[in-house]
Amino acid sequence: MAEKIFKEYSSNEKNPDWEKHIERENQLYQRKNDIRSEYERDYTRILHSLAYRRLKHKTQVFFNIDNDHICTRMEHVQHVESVSCTIAKYLGLNVDLTRAIAMGHDLGHAPFGHEGEVELTNIRNEIGLDNFWHERNSLRMIDNIELLEDNNSNLQNLNLTYAVRDGIISHCGEVDDNGIIPRKERIDLNTIKKPGEYQAYTWEGCVVKISDKIAYLGRDIEDALRMNFIDEKDIAELLEISKIHGEKTINTTVIIHNFITSICENSTPQTGIMLSEEDNQMLKDIKTFNRRTIYKNPKFEVYRKYAALVIRSIYETLAKFFDYDNTINKLSEMKDTYPKLISEFSAYLNSYCSIDDKDVRYQNKKIYGKLETDMIYKQAIIDYISGMTDRYAIEIFNELIRF
Repeated sequence: MAEKIFKEYSSNEKNPDWEKHIERENQLYQRKNDIRSEYERDYTRILHSLAYRRLKHKTQVFFNIDNDHICTRMEHVQHVESVSCTIAKYLGLNVDLTRAIAMGHDLGHAPFGHEGEVELTNIRNEIGLDNFWHERNSLRMIDNIELLEDNNSNLQNLNLTYAVRDGIISHCGEVDDNGIIPRKERIDLNTIKKPGEYQAYTWEGCVVKISDKIAYLGRDIEDALRMNFIDEKDIAELLEISKIHGEKTINTTVIIHNFITSICENSTPQTGIMLSEEDNQMLKDIKTFNRRTIYKNPKFEVYRKYAALVIRSIYETLAKFFDYDNTINKLSEMKDTYPKLISEFSAYLNSYCSIDDKDVRYQNKKIYGKLETDMIYKQAIIDYISGMTDRYAIEIFNELIRF
């Protein structure tokens, strides 16, 4: 294996597109003694965000909030960070950029994992909007919703670099590409219409994309085995896949080791970030196995219905209170009935509306304006729900059914 063969393509000061990579919407405040790079600042801004903290209570695949050994969304993010940074370091790419993209790539995931995403898609479609997809929602989260306190105690948007934002919206790991090469043009990221439409703008973003897939396949199998979710026939099939590809077993450590090594051995600037043909086939076989025995397993049906019920109930409860710029007053009339939901959703709206600007500390984008339309209000509800953890959504749901 040849180390550092991507060194001249790394996102650093020598890269001809460096200024485009580190471009921000607004200049960040500076400290005289700050020793961090632009991407290290992005990493810590994500690390300090509330959206990142909530990942520890969001479902990865299995809803099991009381089992400490089942993978959460936060643990998955850490796996992606580990895999992608190992690859980036070996190839000579910018590890700080890679780490920041990995840390932020799932900030926009809905509660209850992909089942929550399905129900939010159903809601959006019913009101004339396109599908909910977490890659775009992650960009929306970091651009418009998540806030940090600055050095003057003012709350502002995260304002991350273009390269990190691009890597986050471009990370879709469901597309079976082998030989991922970054696109050449800088585009308006808000014009991307569907997941996987474009490759990332940087090689580091491409590394995170393939690492996302590597990170979840083995971990999902381990969780399925731990919970007795798959039967003996499935386990026998998994062992057969192992034998075909020359392994005694398939688990997280086997998958991560084999695929990291394969990417480092086979990737070149000419062919892209890629696995060997044998390892790529192994990845496809495992993914097919997981899809049939885990993700499409009928055992998920009750959970799917429950997740949909929780999300739908919260949405429909809030949706009926729209009254233009009088909406917050209408909501306040229901505080005694739903004290937690109404008080906290009203506070959320106040942070992102320009109806009441009494708190001058909130210097973020007012993305809901004065709630001029019903559609703006419904988008606010969807945003609010998408940021919830599983347990918070359940807590709100329980409040709705409490008499």
